[in-house]
Amino acid sequence: MADLRPLRILIVDDNPHMLKIVRTILNAFGVTLIYEALSGHEALEVARNEAIDIIITDYQMDGMNGVELIKSLRDQNRVANPLVPIIMLSAYSEKSRVFEARDAGTTEFCCKPITAKDLLAKIAMIIDRPRPFVRTKVYFGPDRRRHDPSKYRGPERRSDDEAKPNVA
Repeated sequence: MADLRPLRILIVDDNPHMLKIVRTILNAFGVTLIYEALSGHEALEVARNEAIDIIITDYQMDGMNGVELIKSLRDQNRVANPLVPIIMLSAYSEKSRVFEARDAGTTEFCCKPITAKDLLAKIAMIIDRPRPFVRTKVYFGPDRRRHDPSKYRGPERRSDDEAKPNVA
């Protein structure tokens, strides 16, 4: 696992207690450059003005929810780095919500109650196994496929040129 101390992480949650829990976990990992936002609008302002390495956001927030925030963060006209990795936290782990977050462009999804082990695993995935970004007419974000398409040898296999994602 990489040294997490130099990371600049933004935590977004409208619950101050949850902000403190996530901050405490990150501090235990050695992260000290932590920004906090109590709303999606506040988070966008931080993302515009600071060089953030990872964003951890709640799903359910008043005003702008986490999915709306992710869509705004993926808009290159609204923020400097639309490629920033985003971890979605949610107490709602229904498949439809996970897919909604994934389709908005989240990088990882972590269910509440959050544990240090789970959060570290999500951060490790972002650092150790980053996914390329894909841009289509209806989606911009990390490649949603988790498998390695180069290992598929079946009859439906695309040519190598077709299998390459359109990286932004």
